[in-house]
Amino acid sequence: MDGWEIVFSEKEDIQAQAFSRQIGAELQLLHIEQNQVEIRVELQPRYAVVRCKLAAGGAAQEPEASTGLKGAVGSALAGYILEEKEPLLLRELVKREYRFDKPEEQEQIVGYCRQLLYGQGEEPEITADEARQSESRRKGKLALQISAYMEQSQLVIIDGVMRFRLPDYMEELREVAEYAIDEFMMDKQYQEFISLLQYFVYIQDAKIPAAHLIHKGGHEFMILNDRMEQIDANEFDATFKLEVLDKDINFEDMIVSTLITVSPATIYIHTREPEMPVIKTITQIFEDRTTLCGYCRTCSGYLGDGDFKQDQLSP
Repeated sequence: MDGWEIVFSEKEDIQAQAFSRQIGAELQLLHIEQNQVEIRVELQPRYAVVRCKLAAGGAAQEPEASTGLKGAVGSALAGYILEEKEPLLLRELVKREYRFDKPEEQEQIVGYCRQLLYGQGEEPEITADEARQSESRRKGKLALQISAYMEQSQLVIIDGVMRFRLPDYMEELREVAEYAIDEFMMDKQYQEFISLLQYFVYIQDAKIPAAHLIHKGGHEFMILNDRMEQIDANEFDATFKLEVLDKDINFEDMIVSTLITVSPATIYIHTREPEMPVIKTITQIFEDRTTLCGYCRTCSGYLGDGDFKQDQLSP
């Protein structure tokens, strides 16, 4: 075969033109001269077509040129699908197969998928290097599948190929969507639980003026009162027990339970790791009752001088 027609939907005419340029870039990577191929974009009322074929005569008719053109088109199509079509495919999967009809929920779940696949978002699941390796692997695998289809047909209708000719790719998307939905549901339950704790804190009166949460590092914490004495939660009326709620959450239950039980008016959090999940959770639950501190006499005494600069907070 010495040529192919790539059909885009009517809403993708701009992408069709960008796609034709991408084929040129892929040809350069394969060291195939632009004059060896002809690439033409035709915009029709209901669709757009990118026609790719070998130029007449000369070296362009050699088998290597045909193989190179097919590889360039396949690679460009794989990149286009991953970048432009994949978010739409994921959203459609989430809506059609998993029955999430609310657009904001669909958006959140697709966001989780992008974290898993490309390390995107505030809390990516993979590193930047892993994301690049994953994208390269997926693009290469997809390009091979598309090129195999192009061996059988000179007409490539993108939407049809995605849905009916790339079963491995679509199955991978389903697996990613399922994992992302699990993450979404866990996060939703966690946020509901945080809201419940926030309400419980809100309706409680303060029992002590202040508490100091000393984070010594790792999972080692101390809770002191305003006189810098270690707090014994058993001395208080324990009207709240975290474990009774039976929630599977990823932070130190006893710390949160103790703080809610003693109900301080203010919580001073002394830590060198303010981004630690348990610290973030406590600041979420107690909101404006919390004050983060990394540089005060208390920090210096319990955590060492570290990057101590000035006395910002006194016990």
